[in-house]
Amino acid sequence: METLRNASVPSAVMGLAGGGIERVDIAIDAGTITGITPHAPGEGRDLDGGLVLPAFVDIHTHIDKGHIWPRRPNLDGTWETAIRQSLTDSAGWSIADVERRMDFCLRCAYAHGTAALRTHLESSPPDHEVTWDAFETIRERWTDRIELQGVSIVGPDVLVDAAKLDIVAQRVKSAGGLLGGAVRNFDRVREALRNLVETAGRYGLDIDVHTDESLDPSSRGLFVLAETILETGYRGKVTAGHCCSLAVQDEATQRRTIETVARAGISVVSLPLCNLYLMDRSGGATPMRRGITLVHELRAAGVPVAIASDNTRDPFYAYGDLDMLEVLREGARILHFDHPMDQAWDWATTTTSGAAAIAGFNYGARITVGAPADLIVFRTRTWTELLSRPQSERLVLRNGVSIDTALPDYRELDDLM
Repeated sequence: METLRNASVPSAVMGLAGGGIERVDIAIDAGTITGITPHAPGEGRDLDGGLVLPAFVDIHTHIDKGHIWPRRPNLDGTWETAIRQSLTDSAGWSIADVERRMDFCLRCAYAHGTAALRTHLESSPPDHEVTWDAFETIRERWTDRIELQGVSIVGPDVLVDAAKLDIVAQRVKSAGGLLGGAVRNFDRVREALRNLVETAGRYGLDIDVHTDESLDPSSRGLFVLAETILETGYRGKVTAGHCCSLAVQDEATQRRTIETVARAGISVVSLPLCNLYLMDRSGGATPMRRGITLVHELRAAGVPVAIASDNTRDPFYAYGDLDMLEVLREGARILHFDHPMDQAWDWATTTTSGAAAIAGFNYGARITVGAPADLIVFRTRTWTELLSRPQSERLVLRNGVSIDTALPDYRELDDLM
């Protein structure tokens, strides 16, 4: 048994209302949190007010294409080039190649303190066999370290092809995954999303779909998705990622879309770092629109929201290391959920318990009695201290035991490039 004494823990990650920080002692026995009490002198490890957070949840990633940047760089940084380069690369994937890069990605995420992760997998036939076979192997290999979920991603051409989408759904069903796709600026968007929802309903699959990753205000995939959920009576969990165009639409359209999304029970995930990279690139001109969705307005309407890593060193995003502290740090600045500062920790749940609830992970990402002692211990004590140092010193505990936080060397992947 061990006690972490004098720990600063945000009320929000303990499931308590009010915001702010609690100074507590955390008792751990056999890998489980057995007690949380107000700080008092006693035996144990004194953290001197250091912050303790639950291990992170990364709800939207693409680890199957992670780290292909060296062989498929995006020379102009645009979404259009990214999709071309990505599709060119995936056409040549082998199971061994995908497994190697997936494993490298997860080693990074684990070292940074992530305990649960959802990845989208390239699934347009015949890619679906390679990616899902690799994913199932990796999921088994990582079962005791990171809880994994897989989601199919296909283009709109597959979404409108009922026969192809059915093939994908069968593979997803056999792997216990989620059904998804990507729709932006597509004139058959209603047909595409209807097929997606009806196919998911037929197979009993939850949905996670990329919608409106565009700054075109005419891109209405999120609204159409919400309408379709309501029209069909679909009962599964639905997550929509990106939703960038919502931010550039007129106020009436925004209000109508958000109200419909709330009624449909859809959750929304914003990917602030990747969309900051991709959006509004125009040949050397300074970007003005940054591709974030209306997280404040969505949350105020009762829509669950989260933020996540998205792509990692591939044509869609040249950077990233699956470090959710980086996502939280930059998300706070980009999305302005840092003020009023006494409520900022409520927004931190978009990378922990809130994201876990959206995904339906077994891991709840809360610091509560009975929860696993999957914790990240920081030397920093406050919101501003934590977010001011991008490489904040951290001790990662899994089941109450410190893990090796050394990151894998990029040179390990040189032979794949």
